[in-house]
Amino acid sequence: MKDDTVLYEAHDGIALITLNRPERLNAIVGGMGERYTDLLRAADADPDVRAVVVTGAGRGFCSGADLTMLAEGSNALNSYLAGQSADSLPTYALRIGTPVVTAVNGPCAGIGFVLAISADARFASRTATFSSTFARLGLIAEYASAWLLTRLVGLGRATDLLLTGRTLTADEALAIGLVNDVADDALVAAMEWARAVADLSSPSSTAVIKAQLLAVDRESLDEALASSLEHMRAAFNRPDLGEAIAARLEKRPPQFPSRAS
Repeated sequence: MKDDTVLYEAHDGIALITLNRPERLNAIVGGMGERYTDLLRAADADPDVRAVVVTGAGRGFCSGADLTMLAEGSNALNSYLAGQSADSLPTYALRIGTPVVTAVNGPCAGIGFVLAISADARFASRTATFSSTFARLGLIAEYASAWLLTRLVGLGRATDLLLTGRTLTADEALAIGLVNDVADDALVAAMEWARAVADLSSPSSTAVIKAQLLAVDRESLDEALASSLEHMRAAFNRPDLGEAIAARLEKRPPQFPSRAS
């Protein structure tokens, strides 16, 4: 049976992933998270895809885990958790080389909040709201959201949001650096960001830079310098730099090769 809880389409270098349970504000049910990460993996493996946009169908981004799933009890939830791995978690966007941007078009809570803060960039509609909600459900900061949120907004603000579970408006999220911008149409803004990355940035470079950013908290300055020198040597031997210089001299957009080549 076809799974249409998460939709996928790719055109002209950009993949669009849409959470598709609009009647439930795209709340996550069993199997939906795995389909989401499978589609991220497919996009990352496609040499024609250079950026991924994630959004929600209807008037919401993702309201979190569906309450019917949470109400199944500890045995069912423990079984669900036991079946997950690093490659099937909502944080998987951070692990792929392709840049990921979220278009938060409405309520964004719980696991949906984790999906949003795991992306490389976030754009919010003016009606978007953000909430961790975990503490208000008797849960903890799930899926490393304490780590992720602290990196984005700092320890003090992360502590406030996680302990209170309070809801932020889009403007409040912008003020604390949780989102890149607030727009009348979050999807249009996210697509513009993705288009700039797809057209102007080297796929090999963005993949390495994502890995460097992820390593910030585990590397010392000396380690970061050493690893960056290795990455620099590799970059000097790729054709991307020559293509970038030629494109600038010829006043045209660069035609970078895909990572696969």
